[in-house]
Amino acid sequence: MEIEFFGAAREVTGSCHILRVNGKTVLLDCGMFQGRREESREKNLRLPLRVAEADALVLSHAHIDHSGRLPFLVREGFAKTIHATPATRDLCAIMLQDSAEIQERDAEFLARRTRDRKGRGQRRDEPPPPEPLYGVRHAARTMELMVGVPYGKPFDVVPGVRGHFVDAGHILGSASVVLDVAEGGATRRLVFSGDVGRSGLAIIRDPQPPEGADAVIMESTYGNRDHESVEGAREHLGRVVRETAARGGRVLIPAFAVGRTQEIVYELHQLSRAGQIPSIPIYIDSPLATDATSVFQMHPDVFDQSEDLVGRVGDLFRFELVRFTRDVGESKALNSAQGPMVIIAASGMAESGRILHHLAHGAGDPRNTILVVGFMAEHTLGRRIVERAPTLKVFDDEIPLRATVEIINGYSAHADRTELTAWLDAVRARGTSAFRDRGGPVFLVHGEPEAQDALRDALGEKGYRVGCPTPGERVEV
Repeated sequence: MEIEFFGAAREVTGSCHILRVNGKTVLLDCGMFQGRREESREKNLRLPLRVAEADALVLSHAHIDHSGRLPFLVREGFAKTIHATPATRDLCAIMLQDSAEIQERDAEFLARRTRDRKGRGQRRDEPPPPEPLYGVRHAARTMELMVGVPYGKPFDVVPGVRGHFVDAGHILGSASVVLDVAEGGATRRLVFSGDVGRSGLAIIRDPQPPEGADAVIMESTYGNRDHESVEGAREHLGRVVRETAARGGRVLIPAFAVGRTQEIVYELHQLSRAGQIPSIPIYIDSPLATDATSVFQMHPDVFDQSEDLVGRVGDLFRFELVRFTRDVGESKALNSAQGPMVIIAASGMAESGRILHHLAHGAGDPRNTILVVGFMAEHTLGRRIVERAPTLKVFDDEIPLRATVEIINGYSAHADRTELTAWLDAVRARGTSAFRDRGGPVFLVHGEPEAQDALRDALGEKGYRVGCPTPGERVEV
């Protein structure tokens, strides 16, 4: 079998890998690239293969950097089956529609601005604004092609390839993909880790290392660092809320609408019940997060039942301090609201969404805290916040960064280097004799070069055979 690494190769967005076997072609993920706007758009417009070549697609989870280009693939003519877990399918139903609506609104705004400029005699030679990558109808068609398959249940991908999902412990419905590939009279097992989660995270079960691997494609987002403990992260969160409230400020949290928002709300719920944060309003300022929370409530079967709050509380995400704001008017009203509060809003890397409005109004206020609770990719506004740039460019305005910046990496839904190594050690111990003896092959994806290189070297010292494929690289397994 041949594997081609197209997206999330030496970077952390645009996850997409291609398996070719027995004349058939299977895509693993088809995610959206994020980062520099023009560069990302060019990447997103470039598909990894002719659409007619693709015979099936297997999706690891719903995050946009893994699923976000599925409607574009459909727009270009893809009409084959997309395999995912039931929770991933339900999350994609809201996330892909939201992505399409944002693109259509942005395209309409840019087109209107171009018309206005030309009407005033300004920039007559201005090129037409870019069209959206896809629209709502393409997102809807994508969902018609997506089939939900529970964890552990085998499914036929293409002739000669049979798959099943194993809980990756990353977000609701996230999976490691296990593919049994029959070729030339032999069957070999390819494991695609997806995004590996952490043990002990709230709500989601711990990641389950797959068995019987012959080769592994593994993420490496945090391959060069370790996280603080989950318990330490909760204490850190409580301290940030208490100190900011004492200053009369706001805690502004850029958070992915799916996964991170629900986890932070769960943690605030625990802190509130324990009397460890003051009784200040907590606003979930994201229609998508509101819808995603409803999807979480539809799938309690995949919650970690060993979690204290899961077993004791009927509604994990709605308590007396929490307010969900759906319409634009409610969101704008927060800018003039008085007193301390917590505002959680998308997007997770602060590249779009309502968090931009809150940063525009709040980043310059030294009473406030911008709380970073997840990975911020290169060339994103979130990364500039992490780097504590003196000014932030928001809506073409330069905003002085006077708010306190706090970083809690204990809430990362990605395994750190120790956890990734432990996951791979468990896969090796359960792998085929050849994989156990030779320690590979292992292909690192979904990581920036510095993180990948550090993890590759550390794994090499433990006897693994590790590669860090570049975009477009092909390997025979």
